[in-house]
Parts: sequence; C-alpha cells; structure tokens
Amino acid sequence: MTKADIRKVNTLGALIKSGYKSKNIKDEIRENLIGKLQHAEPCFTGIVGYEETVIPDVERALLSRHNILFLGLRGQAKTRMARQMVSLLDEYIPVVAGSEVNDDPFQPISRYAKELIREKGNDTPIEWLHRSERYGEKLATPDVSVADLVGDIDPIKAANLKLNFSDEMAIHYGIIPRSNRCIFVINEIPDLQARIQVALFNILEEGDVQIRGFKLRIPLDILFVFTANPEDYTNRGSIVTPLKDRIESQILTHYPKTIDAAMTITEQEADITERQLSLVKVGELVKRLIEQVSFEARASEFVDKKSGVSARLSISALENAYSSAERRAIINKEKETQVWVNDLIGIIPSITGKIELVYEGEQEGPFQVAMNLLDKAIRSVFTLYFPNPDSLKKRKGAQPAENPYRAIQTWFDKGNTLDLLFTMKDADKIQSLYAVDGLHALARKYFKQAGEKETALLMEFVLHGLSAYSLISKKVVDNKIAFKDLMGSMLNFGNTSAFSDEEMEKED
Repeated sequence: MTKADIRKVNTLGALIKSGYKSKNIKDEIRENLIGKLQHAEPCFTGIVGYEETVIPDVERALLSRHNILFLGLRGQAKTRMARQMVSLLDEYIPVVAGSEVNDDPFQPISRYAKELIREKGNDTPIEWLHRSERYGEKLATPDVSVADLVGDIDPIKAANLKLNFSDEMAIHYGIIPRSNRCIFVINEIPDLQARIQVALFNILEEGDVQIRGFKLRIPLDILFVFTANPEDYTNRGSIVTPLKDRIESQILTHYPKTIDAAMTITEQEADITERQLSLVKVGELVKRLIEQVSFEARASEFVDKKSGVSARLSISALENAYSSAERRAIINKEKETQVWVNDLIGIIPSITGKIELVYEGEQEGPFQVAMNLLDKAIRSVFTLYFPNPDSLKKRKGAQPAENPYRAIQTWFDKGNTLDLLFTMKDADKIQSLYAVDGLHALARKYFKQAGEKETALLMEFVLHGLSAYSLISKKVVDNKIAFKDLMGSMLNFGNTSAFSDEEMEKED
C-alpha cells in the first residue's frame, strides 16, 4: 500500500489490515536520519558554519535517541536547529480521532482513547497527523506553571460532565501532553523554577505527573530539546541536577568562525526588498566591513562577552545599509546607487541595539562604542585590500618601505580638506574623491579591473582606512564626514571637541 493510499485509511480495522506499524518518535527520527545519511541528503538546511561541529554532534545524539540540550549564546541558531528536526519525522502518522494527546491507535495512553477503542473496536475512527503539526515550543519564563506545561483540573469541564475531580476526564491537558508523539522544545530552560524542572524530570524519567494531588500515569512519547544561554545557566538560574542528568546530550553551539561563513548567513537571513535590490548595489567590501563589526564587538573590552553578540547584528546592519543608500537615492532622484563607506554611519542603531555593555562601555556610551567598533572594523579590513600603513613606519636598523600613501597625505598636509556629505549624489562624490592627489592612482594600482563606481568606493575606503591608522584626520558631524590633515586637526583641537579620546591616543 502506497503512502497516498494508506492515508485513505480511516478506521482502526483498516489500519491493522494495511500492515502499518507504529514506532516511537525517537526510533522514527533515527530511521529517517539513517536514510538521509545513506543518500547523502542534508539533514539541516540554511545552517552555515556548523558542518563540522554542531551538526555531527546533533546527528550522533539523534542516532543515540537522546534528549538534547543546546548550550550557547544568543543568535547561534539553537531554536532553528530544533525546528528543522521536524523534517526527520514521518510525513504522516495515525492518531485516534478527537484525541487531545495524539493517541497512537495501537498504544493509546489517554482514558478517552482507551474507552473509544473499547467501545468501537475496529470501527474506531482515526486521523492522520502531518509532521508540521508535530512540533511544540515554549519559552521558559519564571511565571510558567505546572498547569501550563502539564495540565490542571478543569472544574467547568467536571461540572458539565458531572465528573469527580479525581476523574482523569476532568483534566485539561497542558502543552506537553498535547505534544505527545512530537518534538517539544523549551527555550532558556534555566529560567524555569526548580519545582517546574522537577515536574519535567518526572515526565522524562517516570512517565507520571501529579495534578493537584491526583497522580496520573502518562507514558508520553516525546523528543525533548532544551536550549540555554551560558549566562542564564551560570548567573540567573540553573538546571536542577536530576533534570540535567536525564538530558543525555549537551551540545555546544558557537558563532561563525570565519568572516566568509558569517557573510553567507547574513545575506541568507537579511530581509531585502526587490526594490532595494534593483536600486542599491552592495559590494563585497561593504559586506565584509559589516561582518567585521560583529567580530570586533565579540572581542571588545567594552562589550559583555557573557551576553554574546548575535548574528542579528550583522543582519540588521546590512538591512540598514541598504536603507541608508536607498534613502539617499530617493532624495537625489537617482535610479541606481551603491552603499558607500559613509553610508555605514546608518548601521549605528543596529549596533547599539544588539550589544550589552560592561561598566567601561557604559561610561563610553553606546554611540561612541559603536563608532569605535566601526573604525576597528575598517582598520582590520583595510589590510586585506591595501598595504598595512604600520609596516611603512621606520623600523630600527631598517629603511622604511616606500609609502604608497605619501601623495594623499601631502595633499592634506597642504591644508586641503574633503567634505563628504551623507546625502551627496554619487556623481558629486566621485568628483570630490578625484580631487585628492594620488587617491585614484592608488586604487587603480591595486585594483586594475575595478569599474568606475567600485574604484570610487575603494578611494573612499582608503580615506577611512588612513584615518583609522591615524595618517589623516576624520571628523563626523551631523550631515557629513570631513577629512583633513592630522597635524592641523591636532593644533585646532583646543577649539573643537570633534575628536574622540581614541583618536587622540593614536596621535600620541
């Protein structure tokens, strides 16, 4: 009997004749996982950077029929991994029609299903449950109760059916019994009160629960997946020892280990409209800069490492970068534009909203920390495209290397300044960049195949890079970024508060 034919079966007797055999959920997932591995089919899609670490650990846990705890910082795809396990379930399974707990027709656990089968026998009606309906999820919060998860006596139901409160039929089942034969996920498990965790342990270990003193035996068939943030796990709460011991596999997640992997995730997850894609072009340089901000934040002394820096920072930042360029193009009535380095000022709100600061960071202020992270990202990426300015400095006993930036520095040393407005038209910006001696020649020297706009972007990037290495000065004001010579800026420092403490430390 084909899969399509078997779904036409609608009674217990017909199901028995079909030869269908039920399996518990962990065996079901195990068999389907084996099939995928044998045919080299991916078990998890859209999960980048876990191919050699987390995914093999998850597959081993599922083959072992384990309940799983994902332990990792926020934004590490813990819940997404759990949700994708649904693809390892059978497409459809039979359940007793009308059952609140997805009773297996061959192994019913609720009184309702048992009495229905006893009354109707082979004529017991059955329904087919799709795998998309076999997933339950709950965010653990301190106010979650046993009634929410397990159930409670329903006095109205008992009164309507004229039942004693000790009658199982008077129970209103919670989310866990209703997830029988499903995958059930509890996010941030340490936030659950200890007594609630003990109730979970009883379900996992003993298969029984107590509801207001009424002991109920429910041998639930569930794959439990828990997630926890190490910060919660160590500071705000903990997993009680009996429950922790019953979770057989604890899997550590992590952030992307390479910029390329992180860029792939960001492009995959960013919500960019078709209009934005047609209007705004974003080069690899800009994407790399945005991603580097997250890496810098994770290493920053101002950012709380226990909280982590979610991949959502880069995703939001890329969306904001598109929007910054789109807004400028709309104002200037341009039919096409690109994201310039100047446009990255628009990603500052994405940074400040996604980082938790330590005390020193709070003293600096969220905006200044975000600006510093952006400058550090520019500094880190700059050497991937152009010579490291630090290597050009005279070393003891050695001659300084030839300085490819000399013409640019000399132009600023003569008192010239360059103002790049945030709402500047592309044509005007390109013309302004060409006014700086040696800037175009430098970009063409290292990127001969670049087009006009790409070359202009590289020219602008050089200015930001030289500022990050304290070879020229950069001042950010309300509507523009102004570049000028470093010495003149230092002499004028007493008359302005435009420079950051970090810039002054570099100059010293």
